[in-house]
Amino acid sequence: MELKSGNIVLRTFNESDAPKMAELANNIKVARNLRDGFPFPYTLKDAEIFIEKYGKTNPMSIFAIEYQGVYAGNISLMPGTDVYRKSAEIGYFIGEAFWNKGIVTTAVNLITDYGFKCLDIVRIHTGIFEYNTASQRVLEKCGFVKEGVFKKAIFKENQVWDEIRYAKLV
Repeated sequence: MELKSGNIVLRTFNESDAPKMAELANNIKVARNLRDGFPFPYTLKDAEIFIEKYGKTNPMSIFAIEYQGVYAGNISLMPGTDVYRKSAEIGYFIGEAFWNKGIVTTAVNLITDYGFKCLDIVRIHTGIFEYNTASQRVLEKCGFVKEGVFKKAIFKENQVWDEIRYAKLV
């Protein structure tokens, strides 16, 4: 499955994405904006394990972001369970070389539309670390609304930070 807009494609992962994924993900500027489950340093083995584990979800919920034919990052919609089964959490990262090109804004719009049309969800949400203002701007450009600030909810890089919660409804 592919989702496409202009020169941006959301697609399934290929084994050949692993070296580029490892290269882009092994960057402290990327890792500092992600949960600690995202390893740093990020190795080729980490990328291979990720692709093996999540490369072919059904239904599709984790996509490679491709820009002008080149792997540039990942984006996901993780559907909730139990009473949260009509909601999904969005998450993404893109390599620093691809920042400030509108790629993530397009990718968020593509996966949001897909989620509402194909995954039977009515709400997409996420939490952004207070210092990640670029991601906050992306979500706002995509029509996500700030629902609240969870004070001192994040412990990252040996500091306590606020988490900004965003959501978009169908």
